[in-house]
Amino acid sequence: MAKIDADVVVIGGGNAAFCAAFAAQERGASVCMFERAPEDECGGNSRFTAGAVRFAYNGVDDVREIMPDLSSEELANTDFNTYPEDEFFDDMFRITKFRTDPDLCERLVRNSFETLKWLRGRGIRFVPSYGRQAFKINDQFRFWGGLCTEYWGGGPGIIEEETRIAKQSGIRIEYGARVVSLIYDGHTVTGVRVKRGNEVFEVAAKSVVIAAGGFEANHEMRTRYLGPGWDLAKVRGSRFNTGDGIRMALDIGAAPYGNWSGCHAVGWDRNAPEFGDLAVGDNFQKHSYPFGIMVNATGKRFVDEGADFRNYTYAKYGHVILNQPDQFAWQIFDQKVLKLLRDEYRIREVTKVTGNTLEELADKLEGVDTQGFLAEMKAYNDAVRTDVAFDPTALDGRCTEGLEVPKSNWANTIDEGPFEAYQVTCGITFTFGGLRIQPETGQVVDVDLAPIPGLYAAGELVGGIFYFNYPGGTGLTSGAVFGRTAGDAAGNSASS
Repeated sequence: MAKIDADVVVIGGGNAAFCAAFAAQERGASVCMFERAPEDECGGNSRFTAGAVRFAYNGVDDVREIMPDLSSEELANTDFNTYPEDEFFDDMFRITKFRTDPDLCERLVRNSFETLKWLRGRGIRFVPSYGRQAFKINDQFRFWGGLCTEYWGGGPGIIEEETRIAKQSGIRIEYGARVVSLIYDGHTVTGVRVKRGNEVFEVAAKSVVIAAGGFEANHEMRTRYLGPGWDLAKVRGSRFNTGDGIRMALDIGAAPYGNWSGCHAVGWDRNAPEFGDLAVGDNFQKHSYPFGIMVNATGKRFVDEGADFRNYTYAKYGHVILNQPDQFAWQIFDQKVLKLLRDEYRIREVTKVTGNTLEELADKLEGVDTQGFLAEMKAYNDAVRTDVAFDPTALDGRCTEGLEVPKSNWANTIDEGPFEAYQVTCGITFTFGGLRIQPETGQVVDVDLAPIPGLYAAGELVGGIFYFNYPGGTGLTSGAVFGRTAGDAAGNSASS
C-alpha cells in the first residue's frame, strides 16, 4: 500500500467526520479519513438518519439562505414559523433538565445557522421537511416543533454528497481501515495505528480528530454504562459504532464527560434486525404515537403519549418501552388519525395487525392480556375531553381526565374501526456519554482538564451536550458544528 501522508487524520466517516475534514482542508492541511466500515456500509449513523437538522432562524429570509431553491409556490403555501436562538436554548435546557454544558450548548446554538450556511456554500443541499414536520392546515403547510429542514436525500444523501465533495477536493478516504489506537508520546498525539485486514500500520499526523461515534453498537459497553437490559435493545444504525474512539482516547488519559448512563433511544419495530438496515434506513421507527396510545403486555398504558411534541419525547420513550414486560409495546390507532401517520407506518417491513372491532384487534395483539387491554380502552375513551378542539400542529390541551397515566394533548377517543396496531421495542440511536472537549476548539482535554496537544473530537462521542433526552434534529447539527470547530482548530494547528 502506498504511504499515507496527512497533516490531519480524521477517524470516522459520518457527517461530523466530513465536516472536520472540510474545515481542516480549508486551513491548508492535507487530510486523510479512516472509515472502519467497508465502502458499501460507510457513513456511520449519519447514513441511517432521516436527515432532519435543527438550527436557529428568525423567519423565512433565514430559511431561504439555507434553502435558496425554494419556489415561490412553496414560499406562498408554507408557514415556516420562527425558531430564534432563545427558543433553541430553552429547548436544550428544558429537555436536558438544565444539565447540558452551557458553553457547549452556547456554541451549538449560536453557530447552528452559520454552520448550515457554510455547508450550503460547500455544495450541500437542504430541503423543507414536509413529510415529517408539517401538517396541511387550510391549504397551507404549517411546521411545528422548531424543525423545518432536512438534508437533501436524507441520511444516504448526506453521505453521498459529502463523499463526493471530499473526493473532488482531494481529501483521502480509506475504507475498511479501523484505527485501533493513538500514537502518543506522553504529551502529544502524533498519529494513529490502523488495522486493515491482517495488516497493522502507523500513520503520522500533526493533528487527529476522532469522530467515530458512540458505543451504541457494543453490547458489553451498553450494559456496563447504560445498565441491565440494554443488551436487549436493537441498534438503529451502524454496527461499527462500538466505542473505539472513546476507548483509545481514554487509554491515553482523556477525560470522560457527560451522561454515560443516558442515550437516544426510540420506539422501533419489534422484529427489526439487530443492527440498522441500509435498505430500510430509519423507517423501522414508529413516531406517530402522540396521535394514538401505547399499551404494554398487561394491556395498560404506561406513558403520556401527548406530553409534548414528538420532537421532544421520542428520544427518551425507547427507554420507557425497554422497561416494559418483555420489552415491547403496541401502538393503537383508529380511522380518525390514520391520515396523520408518518410514512414509516406504510413500509412493507412492519409488524402490524388490524381489527374491525376492538375485540377483534385485542385477539391479534401478540403477548397482550386481552381483557386488560379492553378494560384499558374503555377507561381511556371515557376519560377523553372531547369538548377541546384537536390540533396536531399545537399543544392543543385536548387531554384525558381522571386516569392514572394521563394523556396531555391530542387525546382522541379510539372508537372508529377498522383499527390498526403496530408492535415496537427499543431502538438505540446513540449514547450521550463521551469525551470532554474545549468548546471553542474541539480539543480533547485530559483528566486534569488540560488540553491534549494534537487531539480533537466531534460528533456522538462528545460528552456533555445531551442528558436524559434530546431535541429532534440536534444530532446532525451538533456533528456539523463541532466537526467544523475541531477541523478548523486541527487544521490551523497542523498548518502553523
